[in-house]
Amino acid sequence: MKIYTKTGDKGTTALIGGTRVAKSHLRIEAYGTVDELNSYIGLVRDQEVNASRAAILKEIQDRLFTIGSMLATDPGKDVKMVTPDLHPEDVTLLESEIDVMSEDVPPLRAFVLPGGHQSVSFCHVARCVCRRAERLAIRLQEESPVEELVIIYLNRLSDYLFALCRRMTYELQAEEITWKPRV
Repeated sequence: MKIYTKTGDKGTTALIGGTRVAKSHLRIEAYGTVDELNSYIGLVRDQEVNASRAAILKEIQDRLFTIGSMLATDPGKDVKMVTPDLHPEDVTLLESEIDVMSEDVPPLRAFVLPGGHQSVSFCHVARCVCRRAERLAIRLQEESPVEELVIIYLNRLSDYLFALCRRMTYELQAEEITWKPRV
């Protein structure tokens, strides 16, 4: 099988269900951003500090593929293909991981500037891409059906990534750089 099909050469792509849309369509932008997020999660997973969290990060990547397939499906078509789905327990898992990661990290007393260590910075980028994916899913929901759990999961995942940034900073004994507004 060849990697190139030439079917997108005119600027369109097919949704699951067969409908062709412009590659600039909001639905494509939404699941493309989820794909970008998944790549950044892979980068975060590959950081040595996250060796003990590699399994959960891989599971998150799997859920992001699920979300991507959900967003790539034409909601107006009765699709015969079986696609994976998201469960409330997926959100609960993120919440319990947030609780565990936050246990001995000092309480937050100010806004945190991204940085302090390259590994932490990668995680902050992932967090920002996650927020963008969430915004795009919400915007898509305004014009087309989007599973509510997709938006909930992306929202909780951005919280998870923020908690992970703080945990990584703590474990790496890096400086947590707080924002000190100029007065």
